[in-house]
Order: sequence, then C-alpha cells, then structure tokens
Amino acid sequence: MSLNWKKLKFKYILSCILLTFIITCLISIAPINVDDCKCKLIDPNLEDKLDNGVTDFLKSVKIPDHKLAILVPFRDRFEELLLFVPHMQNFLSKQNINYHIFILNQVDRYRFNRASLINVGFHKVKDNYDYIAMHDVDLLPMNDELLYSFPKDGPYHLSSPELHPRYHYPTFVGGILLIKTEHFQQVNGMSNKYWGWGLEDDEFYVRLKEAGLSIKRPNNISTGIHNTFKHNHDRHHRKRDTIKCFNQREVTRKRDRQTGLNNVSYRIVDIIEMKIAETPITVLNIFLMCDKSSTPWCECEKLDGIQEGKT
Repeated sequence: MSLNWKKLKFKYILSCILLTFIITCLISIAPINVDDCKCKLIDPNLEDKLDNGVTDFLKSVKIPDHKLAILVPFRDRFEELLLFVPHMQNFLSKQNINYHIFILNQVDRYRFNRASLINVGFHKVKDNYDYIAMHDVDLLPMNDELLYSFPKDGPYHLSSPELHPRYHYPTFVGGILLIKTEHFQQVNGMSNKYWGWGLEDDEFYVRLKEAGLSIKRPNNISTGIHNTFKHNHDRHHRKRDTIKCFNQREVTRKRDRQTGLNNVSYRIVDIIEMKIAETPITVLNIFLMCDKSSTPWCECEKLDGIQEGKT
C-alpha cells in the first residue's frame, strides 16, 4: 500500500512538472498584442506632453522663406576661392540663410567681363532662387552684424562706401550687392560692354536709380573701413586689367541702353558640382562671346602687357 502511494505520488509530481513546462513553452511563443495591454502610464498625460514637445521644437526651428544664390565672377583666383568658400560657410552658418554658391568661371580668351558673368549666372539661377548676391571673391565679411537676408525693401549694398576698405564714393555699389530677382530683371541686368576692370558697377548704379529703386545700406554697424571686411586682393601679385583701347573710354562712360540681361551672348561649357572644405558649390565654366563690331576692346592685342590700376 505504501509502495503504491509512493509510485502514484511520483507520477503526479512528474505530470505537474511536464504540464508546467508545456504551458511555459506555449506562453513564450504566443504573440503579444500591444493593444490588449492594460498597462497604466505613470503619467496619463505623458503622450500629449511628448507631442507638444516635438511641436514646440519644430516651431523653434524657422525654415527660411527665401533662397539666395551667391554669384561669384571668377577667373584664375584659385587661392582666393579656397579662402572664400569656407569663410562664407562659417559666416553664414550663424544666420538662417538658405543659400548656394555659384562660381562663374570665365574660360574664353577675352578680357575679364564681371558684368556679363553675373548676367549668365542670373539666367542659371533665376527660376530657383528669390534673390542674388553679386559677390567679389576677394571680399570677406568679418562683422556678424552684416546680414545676407532677403532685401525686401530694395537692393541692399552690403559693402557700403562707409565700410568698404578701398572705395568710399557715394555712388559705389560694387563688392557685395544683394538684389531680388525681379529687380535685377526690371533693370535688364548689367551692361555687357565692360571688358577689363572697372566701371560696370557704376553703370549698374545708374540703372537702379533710373528704375526708381532705392539702394539700402547697413546702419549702426559697430566696425568701420578697417575691420568690417577683409580684402584679399594683392595688387603686386594680381594686377588690374585697366587698359583702355579703341573708343572704350568714351563708350563706357555713358549709360548703356543697348545691352544687358536680355542679350548677353555666351555658352556654358560645363557645370561642375564640387566641395571645398565640405561646402558644396557649383562651378559654371562660361565662354563669353564678343561682338567686335560693337566692343572691339574685348581684346587689346596691340597693347603689350597689363597696366596696374587702383585696387
């Protein structure tokens, strides 16, 4: 009797162990439906608080309303370009500006034509950007008070005569000028007659004034002509092409009503997307055309050398 009870007890314990093992295995492989979970949050408003936090963060990050194309006329200034791109990236990273740098590289055999290069660059960017910066590669902004924001009230001359390290006459609009695409189109861009260095920005000033566009400039800047901008041009290393041949001097002293954005003649050889110091830029290799019947001074072959001018 005692032996039979022991056997029965052993079978009962063994059955319990086996049944427990089977139930455990079934639970471990059974799918769990999160929706069926009746867990109670420590804070019943936690989910709403998380949603509100994400919303507040997105509101604090303001997306720029406008896109800026920085147009940089360029030829054989590689050392200055290597300084310009990372400097602009560091400078503009402090401002909420949606921008891209376009290097307008003149690859033809003619004399440098800053204005025509800007006209070509504008044709490339006008459909995708709200405003442009006509920007010299050798002029670097140093004061964070200089803003590259959208010039809603009219052309904005960032490198004003009161701040530029070299040029201080009141009609000066060179160096760095921000202008809306619609205003640049309104004045038919810049003259294409200015081969060689100088005067194209003075003619552009007359276009702006004739169109009734008021030129704005920075106010209450804490720096002056010596420390607002860094001018990288070395007049001993790179001489200005100030030669005047044929009747260039006479013609380029007058307002040009024949040429501009609508008739700049060019061919884009290729477009190169690249990075300098991890900053993406676009290089347009531009071949400008010259009509020697109207501007024979695009080549001054009879004159030897390049005269040094003011810098």
